[in-house]
Amino acid sequence: MGRSSSRSVLSGCWPGSSTATTPVASCADIPELDIVFTGDFDSEASLLGAKGLGELTAVSVAPAIANAVYHATGTRVRDLPITVEKLL
Repeated sequence: MGRSSSRSVLSGCWPGSSTATTPVASCADIPELDIVFTGDFDSEASLLGAKGLGELTAVSVAPAIANAVYHATGTRVRDLPITVEKLL
C-alpha cells in the first residue's frame, strides 16, 4: 500500500494524486493476527467474564471523520452527529 513517488515539499501532496487513482486499504491488507485466550474469568469485564479489544479500534473512527470534516470545511465540530447545520 505504499507509494513509490515522493511528496511535494511545497504542498505536501502526492504529485498527480486523485481519489480515482489513490489505493484504499481493505481487510485483505491487515496482517495475520494471533489470538490468545487467557482462560481467566473476569467478573468486572462483563456478566460472562469475557474481554475484548474490538471496541478500542472503533473509538478512533468518529474523531478521524471529524478531523476530515474540519480539514475539508475549516469548521471544527465537537459533538456528534456531524450535520450540515453544524457546519453552517
